[in-house]
Amino acid sequence: MKAEKDSPKARTISQILLLMFLGFFNSGEVLAVNMTIPNTLIKGTVGGEALLSVRYSSFSLDLPVIKWQLQREKSVTVVQSIGTDIIGTLRPEYRDRILVFENGTLLLHNLRFSDDGTYDVEISITDDTFTGEGSITLTVDEPISRPYIHMESSSVLELSENVILNCSHENGTRTTYRWFKGGKPQTNETRFVLSPDQKLLTITRVLMADDDIYSCAVENPVGNMSSLPIRLTVYRRSSLYIILSTGGIFLLITLVTVCACWTPSKKPKHPPRKPLSRFYDRSHRSPINTRDDVLPKMTEHNGINAVTSLYILQQKDPSMDDSSSNSIGSPSELDNPPCYTSYPKYTASLTQSPGSPTCSTHRYT
Repeated sequence: MKAEKDSPKARTISQILLLMFLGFFNSGEVLAVNMTIPNTLIKGTVGGEALLSVRYSSFSLDLPVIKWQLQREKSVTVVQSIGTDIIGTLRPEYRDRILVFENGTLLLHNLRFSDDGTYDVEISITDDTFTGEGSITLTVDEPISRPYIHMESSSVLELSENVILNCSHENGTRTTYRWFKGGKPQTNETRFVLSPDQKLLTITRVLMADDDIYSCAVENPVGNMSSLPIRLTVYRRSSLYIILSTGGIFLLITLVTVCACWTPSKKPKHPPRKPLSRFYDRSHRSPINTRDDVLPKMTEHNGINAVTSLYILQQKDPSMDDSSSNSIGSPSELDNPPCYTSYPKYTASLTQSPGSPTCSTHRYT
């Protein structure tokens, strides 16, 4: 009976509160600031800009009080303003890098890695009962440079050989990796093993089917890039190749051994040839003095210069026997009589030089 008496009273109180709430709305008054956030995740790059955009609505004509805070272990106040007028002094790391708009939007210039985090915004108006609140997450990353595939071994592989492919790049933060074989994404398999961060791809015991084109792609919040493809070539070593390789090695060892043991033969050196004299006598014995023995000598007789012709007797060869000592009068000697030289316009007869044969002089008329 007592519970039945209490229920009408509770209903009466709830109806009164509902009427009061409806009365506020019927009078045209707004009890709270309505805030909307178009994008709750903003991706920025180092050195770039980030626009943390918000909108609010209110029937009050008063300027809003806007407050931005960065979530840390202890919240850090980034900026606080009345409308667009900043209140107080900014922290050193935010000076000359912040701009606040009338609708509460915050613009950050020259982004740093330290700007990465979640930002809370509050907009309040004096005439409004409730404050508008919201959060925006900002990521700051470094753009990715073009990746390339690094291999410690050659891209030409023998059957059953192992290979490790490394997707390398110079720049980029918060990167993720993907591998492609023949243009199709590659996942962990029995012989294809990806590292935990998927940066390395290990292929164990390559097969002929692994002869294909491989590439990797790198992504982060601000972009993605793909590497230039490379081709892995797999070959099977045949028995003929083994035979030729073994024979070539044996032949090389043999040639090296022969070259190491062989020494060139020493040939006797020929003595240098003596230069031949320009003129020799007929018996090739001794050279003739071309100046003293061949040229005619000038003599003076009774004040008149005359030219006397001289000739050289053949020297005796010591190797010849004594019978050859009389060879002067031999027919061979007489066949070649001495030569006589005459000069015109001389009237005096030439004198015979001692020890020489008779020589006559002719006078021209």
